[in-house]
Parts: sequence; C-alpha cells; structure tokens
Amino acid sequence: MELACDCHTHVIGAAAAYPMVADRHYTPGPASAAQLRHHLERTGMARVIIVQPSVYGTDNRCLLDALADMDGQARGVAVIDAGFAPARLRALHEGGVRGVRVNLESAGLHDTGAAERALAAVAAQVAGLGWHVQLYAAHGVIAALAPRLATLPCPVVLDHFAMAPWSAEAAAVLTGLLRSGRVHLKLSAPYRLADPEDAARWAQALCREVPAALLWGSDWPHTARTPGKAAHEISPYRPIGPDRLLDDLARWLPTPELRRAVLADNPDRLYWR
Repeated sequence: MELACDCHTHVIGAAAAYPMVADRHYTPGPASAAQLRHHLERTGMARVIIVQPSVYGTDNRCLLDALADMDGQARGVAVIDAGFAPARLRALHEGGVRGVRVNLESAGLHDTGAAERALAAVAAQVAGLGWHVQLYAAHGVIAALAPRLATLPCPVVLDHFAMAPWSAEAAAVLTGLLRSGRVHLKLSAPYRLADPEDAARWAQALCREVPAALLWGSDWPHTARTPGKAAHEISPYRPIGPDRLLDDLARWLPTPELRRAVLADNPDRLYWR
C-alpha cells in the first residue's frame, strides 16, 4: 500500500561505533538499517518509524545515522533529557526526529507522580517543534495518568496496546483517551501483553470506536530479555517472521478502509506533516 507505515522498529548498530549504556537491562544483537529495509520489503511497508532503544540512553547517533541511511523513508523517535538545549533538539528535528520516548516500563518504574513530572517536562521541551511524546509504561501508570495525558501541550502515543489487559474498565479508559484526538495507541507487540490474545480483542474494539487514533507497529527486530541472561550478554531476538505479522494485520485490520486509516493516513498526519 502506498504510504503504509510500520510505526515501531529499532536499529541496533555495531558495538564499536555505537556503545550501549553500561546500566542497560539487556543486550540485543545487531539489527542494521539494511536489514530493516529487507523487513519492510517483506511486509509491504513503504515507510517506517525508528524508535531509540533503551540500550542507547540519550545517545541518538545510531538513530540519526539510520534515518539518514533510509533516505527519506523513515522518521525517528528519540530519547532526551533535560540537558537537550533547543539547538540540539533542532538538530534532531532536521535529522528526521518527530517524537521523544519516555520509557518507564523497561526500568520497571511505576511511580505515577514521577511519571507525570517526567512527561510534563519532556512535553514542554518538544511541543514547539510539533513533536509528540511516546509513552511506554504499565497500564496502571497510564490509567492513573489518563486525566493528564490529553492536556499535555503535544500529542501522546501509547506503546504496545498501552500494556493493558482486556477488560471493560480498561476499554472505557483507553477509548476515552483516544477520543480526545490528542492520544494515539500502537497496535504492536502482542507478546508484551500478559495474554497475547487480548491484542485481537483490543484491535476489534478500538477499530470500531476510534480508528483515527490507531497506529500499527511490528516491533521489529523483536527484542527480548532471555531469562537467566546477564544484562551484558546478548539476548536473541524473538523468532517472529513477516507471515505472522501479516496474519496479525489481517485479523486486526480486516477491511481496506481500516488498513488505509491505520497504516497510511494516521501515521502520515502524525509523523510527516
């Protein structure tokens, strides 16, 4: 499909060129921009969003180099801290970055007060650039923050089905957020849910109620933390191929109209305009 976009991928560069932070929680192997292009060809995606992985902290060099290598086909989501002055943020924007990620889940941070302060600070930094804030957090944190999320000065994108177990209560919270027009949700990484089968239930409900707020992401190359592996030992990627991803897409987005909205129209508005 023309303009179809995979809205959640990562690129992992050579360790010698792009060292990972010492206090990381896991270590992935290489996943290059060339491999990402092959993934896009196999899934039929014309565009892609590359998200800064937690293992690089706020060093966005690998992300920027991957964006340059994709030659206009990609946009990026960076990770920043309070030390990023406007000139540094502008340089990221010129390199193709259109959002900033706040990752609470990888570090196991469930303090809603700290999460609200972090979101407010980051949103204030990037709102003037027209960026969004991408939030990866436990569903309990997202539910507690719900009254605040739609009032931030920039759009919010919730990762991986908002990490929410399927329930009527959770559906009411998320649907209300998404109806605000200020919050989006990624249909991505069902294996990160406690019950992966909840993904189809979420997709069916949200596509019926708020299709304009949805995005799709493959989560390529499917990072994982292998049980028993030390943080600095390489954990292999999950063995998930394009057939499985396309099967999920067919189940979650069963009509051409839904596929056009979620794969093309919604990401075009958020990342390219």
